[in-house]
This record gives sequence, C-alpha cells and structure tokens, in this order.
Amino acid sequence: MSTVTAPPPAAVVVERRPRPVPKGRQRRFFTAGKLAALLVFIVFFLTPVYLLLLTSFKSLAEADPASAWTWPKTVTLDAWREAWDKLGPALGNSFKLVIPATIASTMLGSLNGYVLSKWRFPGADLVFTLFLFGMFIPYQAVMIPLALLYNDLGFPHGLPRLILAHVVYGIPITTLIFRNYYATVPTELIEAARMDGAGMYRTYLSVILPTSAPAFVVAAIWQFTSIWNDFLFAVFLITNPAAWPVTVALNNTAGSQVTPFPVQMAGALIASIPTLVVYIILGRYFMRGLMAGALKG
Repeated sequence: MSTVTAPPPAAVVVERRPRPVPKGRQRRFFTAGKLAALLVFIVFFLTPVYLLLLTSFKSLAEADPASAWTWPKTVTLDAWREAWDKLGPALGNSFKLVIPATIASTMLGSLNGYVLSKWRFPGADLVFTLFLFGMFIPYQAVMIPLALLYNDLGFPHGLPRLILAHVVYGIPITTLIFRNYYATVPTELIEAARMDGAGMYRTYLSVILPTSAPAFVVAAIWQFTSIWNDFLFAVFLITNPAAWPVTVALNNTAGSQVTPFPVQMAGALIASIPTLVVYIILGRYFMRGLMAGALKG
C-alpha cells in the first residue's frame, strides 16, 4: 500500500511595510518646514531694509557700493537730520492728504456695501459690477481728463484735487470689502430692525456700523497705504513744490546731484515709517477682517 505524501506548504511571503511616522513627528516636521520657509522670506525681504538702515548711518566718504555691507566706522546722524529737514513739510502734506481721503473713501465704501448687500434693488448686481470696473482703470488713462475736468469746474488747486481723486478711486475697493463683509451679517438683524420701525440709515447706524470694525480696519489700512505711496496722481496734479506729498519730495531728493547718498537712504526710511507703524498696530486685525467676508459675497 503506497502512501501519499502531502506537498510542502507554500512559503508565506511577508511584506514589510515601512513603519508609519507618528503624527506628532509629522507635525513637528511640518512646523519646522514652515518656520524655515518664513525665515527665508524674512531674510529676503528685510535685506534691502538692512542696507538702507546701514547706509543711512554712514558718512558720505563711506557710502560706496563696494562697502555697502560693512558697518560704518563712525556712526553719524547727519543724513537723518538733513533728510528730516528736506522731507518734514512733505510729511505734513501727506498726512493732510491721507487722513481725510482714507476716512471719506472708507465711509462711502461702507455705505455702498451696506446698500448693495442688505437693501437690494433692481439692478444692484449691475451697479456693483460697474463699481468693480473702476478698480481696473489705470491712473494713466484718467489723469489728463481729470485735470481738464478740474480746470473746467474751477476746483481748488493743490491737495483738494488730490484728495478728491483718491476718494473716487478708493470707492470701488472699499465697496468690495464692505459688501463682502456685510454679506456675512445675519439678515435677521436687519429684519428685526425694520420691525422695530428703523429705516435704512437708522439700521446702519444702530445695527451695522457697530459690527463693522474688522472691515473698517481692512479698508483703512488698504487706503492709507495706497494713498501714502501714490506718486503718479501727486506729481501730475500738484505743481506747487510746497504742497508736494512725501513721495514726490523723496523722488526729487533722490534725483538731486547735490544730495548725499546716505540722505536718500534716510529719507526713504523716514517716508516708510508711517505705513510701517500702521501695519504694526493694526496688522493683526487685517487678515481677520479680510477673511471675515471670504465665505460669502
């Protein structure tokens, strides 16, 4: 009687999978990568500021491109004093321009955004589209017609012309900011105010305006920065050097053959301090207000 032998069992192949990385380690790697990327961007963007600051404390003899990265042998504030003497009046003109233009364009944008989001009327979307269209018209396309219009109307020369130009040009972007923000405000609040007998302006003052701080911060920072840094409107509309804002005065300082190079560096830093202070004080609220209306609109 023959015996039947069973075949040997097949070899079991065990697949070795890589050991999963713990989530805590992945999170640490991701955080380290973000910090490294932020550090690279910080160094990249702060390098010009470092050179400006370093050069502004040098004497004219040391202000040479070959020694741009070296520390000054003798620290001097002469460039800062001369830059302040040259740009001081222009800084005052810039504040006279920026403050009323920012307030006016922000308030008008708030009213427009409120009407277009909560008191809709036939053709509201078309009106909003026309507002947005104004954002894409370059300054160069309207400067000559704007100057002719000012002359025909007999509008006062100097800063009033520049203020009105920036108010009108700022309405589209401020309207967009407030319209998207007010779209997130519950409509039930508006309906409750109507039931209590509040009209359009009463509802705006009592219900909408107290909740608008984030949008006002975004619009104010945006307008303040864009108006402060404007050069084209200022150099075209203002011909009197005594009324020049700081950007035009700085440009003429940089173009002067008798102005030492360190004075130009100090002047550039002085001209950028107000916008830097605004971002330091209100920067934490900028992204909050900017993202507040991102889900609706």
